[in-house]
Amino acid sequence: MRELKLPGVEASAALFGKGATVFVLGHGAGGDRRTPMLVALAETLAASGRAALLYNFPYAEKGAGRPDPPAVLEATARAAAVVALESGARTIVHGGRSLGGRIASQIVAQGEPAAALAFLAYPLHPPGRPEQLRDAHLAKIRAPMLFVQGTRDAFAREDLLDGTIAGLAPRAELVRIADADHSFRVLKRAGRAPADVLAEVEGALLGWLARHGL
Repeated sequence: MRELKLPGVEASAALFGKGATVFVLGHGAGGDRRTPMLVALAETLAASGRAALLYNFPYAEKGAGRPDPPAVLEATARAAAVVALESGARTIVHGGRSLGGRIASQIVAQGEPAAALAFLAYPLHPPGRPEQLRDAHLAKIRAPMLFVQGTRDAFAREDLLDGTIAGLAPRAELVRIADADHSFRVLKRAGRAPADVLAEVEGALLGWLARHGL
């Protein structure tokens, strides 16, 4: 793993592994690039012969609690892509957890190159406000998309997410993680440990990448 600085923004990144495909992953609003699930995914991607770049948004780099303005978030995701391709990879996959995935989708909808996108707990709407959908820009994306979503995610009501995926067909694929919330935590009565849930997410991601030759 190599620690790196992003150009043009006050934020850092970490590059895991090396390969023809590099996966650029942004973190959720309350996390950073050291979020355990993201680190585990990056290590798994590296072990599979791919590269993974985890990066901070500037507010997370400074330890601030409030996310940066959209323009700053988007500029950071673009800077992360520049650094990722400097690793020698030929193909880039954008994505991330919650906020990170949404920002990745916004820059790709605006024309940023990507062979595919993968979203972990995409924030389709704010909790309790299903009328405020954040999916209009997704129709502009021509690349394959993977949505990995918990069935108890308060940021993505199941019927609304199903409708979004149907509208994006055949480019979009949805993998549901049973009993998981927005952070992929499951209820104790589900009988699955965090490692089991992580394995489900990793399996869904690696299988999807393989099917698309990435």
